[in-house]
Order: sequence, then C-alpha cells, then structure tokens
Amino acid sequence: MDEDNLTFRLTGTQRDMVMSVRRLAQQRFKDRWKQWQDGTFPWENMHDLAEIGVLSMSVPKAYGGLELSALDAALVLEEIAKVCYVTAMAALGEVGTQTRMIAHFAPENIKQDILPRVAAGSAVLSICMTEPDAGTDLGRMRSNVRRQQDELILSGTKTLISRADVAEGFVVFARIGDTPGIDGIGGVYVQRDTPGMSINSAYHTIGGEYLSEVVFDQCRVPADQLLIDAGGFKDLISAFNIQRCMNASISLGLAEGSLEESIRYMRNREAYEQRIGDFQGMRWKVSEMYRDIEASRSLLYRACASADPFPDPVLAALAKMTCNQMSLRVTSEAVQIHGGYGFVEESLVARQYCCARYGSLGGGTTETLSNLVGRTLVDGLDDADGLLGYQNY
Repeated sequence: MDEDNLTFRLTGTQRDMVMSVRRLAQQRFKDRWKQWQDGTFPWENMHDLAEIGVLSMSVPKAYGGLELSALDAALVLEEIAKVCYVTAMAALGEVGTQTRMIAHFAPENIKQDILPRVAAGSAVLSICMTEPDAGTDLGRMRSNVRRQQDELILSGTKTLISRADVAEGFVVFARIGDTPGIDGIGGVYVQRDTPGMSINSAYHTIGGEYLSEVVFDQCRVPADQLLIDAGGFKDLISAFNIQRCMNASISLGLAEGSLEESIRYMRNREAYEQRIGDFQGMRWKVSEMYRDIEASRSLLYRACASADPFPDPVLAALAKMTCNQMSLRVTSEAVQIHGGYGFVEESLVARQYCCARYGSLGGGTTETLSNLVGRTLVDGLDDADGLLGYQNY
C-alpha cells in the first residue's frame, strides 16, 4: 500500500495473503461457526490459521514470526470475521495488542518463551484491563503491584476477560506502587497457573465466546515481568490503539459478511415472479450498505497505516467508532433483507447481528472515544492551519 499519497491499494503480497485467508475461512470456518456458539474455544480453526502463518504475523522474525504491519493484521481479521466472529476474537490477541506489547516491551526471557509458541499456534494470550468497578475509568483501577525485593506482588480482580480459560500468558494492567490516577497505571506479564492466580466464573456472551473473572491474590511475579512501569501510561495506551483498530476490523468483517450473504439471498429468493434483488428498494439497501462499508474501510486502513509502531490515537478512535456503528446498521439491514429467516438462530446474518453489538463495548466505548476525539480537536486546533495542522497530511 502506498502510504505516502494515501492511495490505499494492496500490494501483491497483501492480496495473496488476503485470498489465502479468505479461502480458508470460506471453505472451512464458514461451515464450523455453529460449533463454537456454546463457548468452546476454536482450537481447530486456530491450528489452521497457524499453518498458513496468520498467528505469527505480529511476532518478530527473531522469534519465528513474520513481523507484518498493523494493516496486514486488520486485513486478516476482517476476512475471518466475515464468517466466524468467535475465531476472529480468538485470533485477536495473537495478531493484536498482547503480542505487540510483549514484542516491544517485554524482557528477552519472556519473548523467547511465549512468542515462538504464539507463532506456532500452541499458545494464546489474554489482556486483563476491566475490573468490576473500573471499565473505561482507568483511574479507578484497584489492581495493584507492590515491589518486594526481586518480586512483584500483584493483587486485584479483573472481569469480562476474553480467552482467560485457555490463555498461557496474561498482559495485566495494574497500578504500580502508590501513584494515584492514570499516571500510576502500568503493565505486567503473568504466566498461567502462577501461585495466587485463579480463573473463576465465566459469562457466556451473545456472540458465543466466554468471558471470565481473573483474580490475583498476592500473586508473586518475577520482577523482570514488569512490562511498563508507573508513569508509562502513554506507552500503555498507545499500544492499546492496536486493539481499537483490530476491534474495528472485526466489525468491518461482520458487516461485509452480512452484505455478501444478503446479496446471495437476493439473487435466489423470489417474490411476485422475480428475484427480490430486482426490486429497486432492495438494491438501494445493498447500495447503502456497501457505501457505509467502503467509507469505514478507508478510515480503518488509514488508521492502521499510521502505526509507528502503534496507530495514531485519534485515527484509531475514529476508525473504531465508525466501524462499530456501521456494523450495527449493516447487519441489522441484512436481517431485514432475509425477513423471517434472518431472525432464526441458524442464520449466519442473525449471528453477525448479535456479534456486531460487542464492537462498541470492548476496547473503549463509543462515548469515551468521542470524548477523546472532541478533547483533542478543541485543544489541538491550529489557528493558522486548522485541522490540517493536527492531521499532518
């Protein structure tokens, strides 16, 4: 992709990669999506993704990975989400924030241990941020880390955590020491089954996956597993912008998948002795759905292209808000196009509609991101250059 003149054209390598993932998703994952609706982790699909190199995309070459860009990762999740939300969410941590945080901030021993296993598809990662009393308001976070000689003593409870039931490694946001507010928030890496760590009740979501509660009770972590110390919140949240772009790519994929299913249905369903796709009103529906998808795609790809090594926070926020809200509109229209068939549980578009609802909740709510963008605009407007001064075209 030519990032210098904003011409968003995929390279030949990217196109080949996308088509490889698309063939895998359409030929295998599309027929399996119902298997994972009871919360079963899609290991079979993950092994298939590992075989074609998808799970190594964000792993540095030194640890057996491909070390590809944020845009490459988004392209892959987009294709997977077209047919299986649960698998896209399962792969999110491996191509997204957790892997990239470890690659950029973790000490060598952690990288050598976990990254080759992520690339091979034998280990997955989880990120622990949300708490029972602190979701978006990170300044209220109670999980804390105390230094004790050569150990970090981690205590606190995390909730609504994806992949906790199967993850080998956890990137945990916590308060380091006694610094109040967001300035005291940092990150530590915790291995599964570390003494003092327990994974408790699980919540089954309408998207099909399980979310868990993770408790750290005087959990003793080696001091060299500190990823980001207090005062490094800017680095921490900068890395989290990858999560926002990957979340948006899943929303984009859900919308595209539901549009494709709608077009197939319109070609085959007849009413009044003609295909419903021949009615002007139905064509207007898919035209508007496609318009919204393409507008959202452009914003997301531009946000991904800004990554150096992590995306611009405003572009990532705009991409996430836009893709989340677009996906809800488009998948809802897909259900409408399918009529009563779109409302039954066995319908893929019904599943995509349910799954689209998650996007605006995880990775920063729409309301929070709107406030972030608004604050940046009010504080950052250049009197001479206007908004162009901020966007650096």
